[in-house]
Amino acid sequence: MSARTPEGRLAIVEDDEALLDQLAWSLKGTFEVARALDAAAGLALADQPFDLFLIDLRLPPSNEADEGLRLLAALRKKRPDAAIVVMTGEAERKWALRAVELGAYDFFQKPVDKAELLLVLRRALERSRILAENEALKNEVLRRRSFDRIVGTSAPMRDLFAKIEKVAGTDVTVLLQGESGTGKELVAEALHRGSPRSAGPFVVVNGSALPEGLAESELFGHERGAFTGAVAARTGKFELAHGGTLFLDEVSTLSPAIQAKLLRALESRRFERVGGKKTIHADIRLVAASNEDLAVQVKKGAFREDLFYRLNTVLLVLPPLRERREDIPLLVGFFSSRAARRHGKAPKSFTPEALEALEKMPFPGNVRELEHLVEMLTLMVDEEAVTPAHLPAATLSTPTSSTEAEEPFADAVARFEKDLLVKAVARAGGVKARAAEALGLDPNQMKYLCRKYRI
Repeated sequence: MSARTPEGRLAIVEDDEALLDQLAWSLKGTFEVARALDAAAGLALADQPFDLFLIDLRLPPSNEADEGLRLLAALRKKRPDAAIVVMTGEAERKWALRAVELGAYDFFQKPVDKAELLLVLRRALERSRILAENEALKNEVLRRRSFDRIVGTSAPMRDLFAKIEKVAGTDVTVLLQGESGTGKELVAEALHRGSPRSAGPFVVVNGSALPEGLAESELFGHERGAFTGAVAARTGKFELAHGGTLFLDEVSTLSPAIQAKLLRALESRRFERVGGKKTIHADIRLVAASNEDLAVQVKKGAFREDLFYRLNTVLLVLPPLRERREDIPLLVGFFSSRAARRHGKAPKSFTPEALEALEKMPFPGNVRELEHLVEMLTLMVDEEAVTPAHLPAATLSTPTSSTEAEEPFADAVARFEKDLLVKAVARAGGVKARAAEALGLDPNQMKYLCRKYRI
């Protein structure tokens, strides 16, 4: 009868030789086991591909709990992919909890119960493998150049990626619809990079940021002397995007007059600068975006129907984060690694409890809100592992009254957004720029939301 294949590789660090032999003997049928009697020898084992580390906290040379904590921190830094379980004495629960804060998966107290130990180790191994699979999935997504900054493996995101691949190589006009913070500009960039125009310019225009009196000039340019202050000719965004892609964000905020001029330019790919007589040709591909449903805006009379049909050749709907919560662990890892590189910090691990808490958050600001939160935690948390205790109190409780529970989902989200904005502006003494910074919003987003909710 052939020997059973080990479930994984386990390194045990314990200074009590008798206990070490007992543990190795009882676990060798389940795991491939290696042993170490002190912290230095245990750290040396990190050079080998062990899946699990089982370590005592009181180790030579100091025989203090700090010795085991230092080993834990060193192992986490050297082998962030491995799961670590710690052993403590009966009266050392505080040290065990400290170990979990530093990134240990779990702990158990001596004397050792084999059944309990085996259960803990198997769960730790499973978590380690899930994290490894998530990392592999993340790398697979990132390797796909067209989506190098769009992270997700959920069904809605796979569907979105498939649609991007279908239309990227064409010259068709694309309308992106999604809430603020869902990544519309990233999708527009992916469409541009996957198109024959990828060597050309990618020009971004935010409709909500265009001053009412200067919107036409920003889009189409102006000649010198066209209006007061026009001391020199200026090239508009349409001209700048010639041979490439023009991404027009927040298209629903454009005035009726600008909508009419935009429609004409899209139909003929020709226009005149403000104050000019020369007709200019612009060979562009247009990707437009809105966080409003333009079909609804057309019915309300707030958006031109003919322009809507011109923009709506292909509609891509970006899912809000609440509809792809299974992507949150992947996004957290991606944002933490990126923030760590950007700020010269070590990347943080997030405990399962912290990830679970994040998955329950409403995230009205969607992926952008999650990114800002993870960056803040990467910068401000001293421990290597982020736990629920590190999360802002507001993220851990989202109480709802019975009245709130009965209202339509969209109305509840809108009420939450407005309440959040009103409180932030009040705390900022009425200074909206300061409130935007506190909420992690850029000025254009803040301007749009304040106009939307009449704040």
